[in-house]
Amino acid sequence: MTPAAVDRFEAPRSARPVWLTTLADLGLLLVGFFAFLQANRQVDGTALADGLRAGFVAQQSAGPAPMAVDISRVAGFAPGAATGAAVAPAVIAWARGAAADPRTAIRLAGSTDGSAVDVDGATGSAAILANDRARFVAVALLKSGAVRPDQLVIAPEGAEPKGRSVTLSLGYAGQRQ
Repeated sequence: MTPAAVDRFEAPRSARPVWLTTLADLGLLLVGFFAFLQANRQVDGTALADGLRAGFVAQQSAGPAPMAVDISRVAGFAPGAATGAAVAPAVIAWARGAAADPRTAIRLAGSTDGSAVDVDGATGSAAILANDRARFVAVALLKSGAVRPDQLVIAPEGAEPKGRSVTLSLGYAGQRQ
């Protein structure tokens, strides 16, 4: 076969768009990736995702916050005070019942009433006072033995003042069993 006959069937390189070659390459990579997934069905999906994330030097995402399925509240804080409110036995019993399932997480969000006197005395910050109130309730729950430390999450105060209180919300943060 002469070189002229071969050239007649091959399009010159400049006639083929670059995006077409790139698209074909991506298609082959995608097919290869799916073949890899099918060949490794016994590998844990979470471990595979973590390995791929590590290969691309990506941070592991924390995932979405657990959806609240039940709430409780501790109120009665004095203006500007992070301590002094009584954590009711009913709240401790609620937390103990919720924490019996190891998949649960209890999110504590302290709040202030938004007034000028309901702020942290040392810093003048309402956000710090709200956080200190949440920590006070967390310590009370831990001292009572109602929850494990890894089940508590202290969340920032919301945008709207909700009064001098701490809101406890129960969510399921673990894997399905």
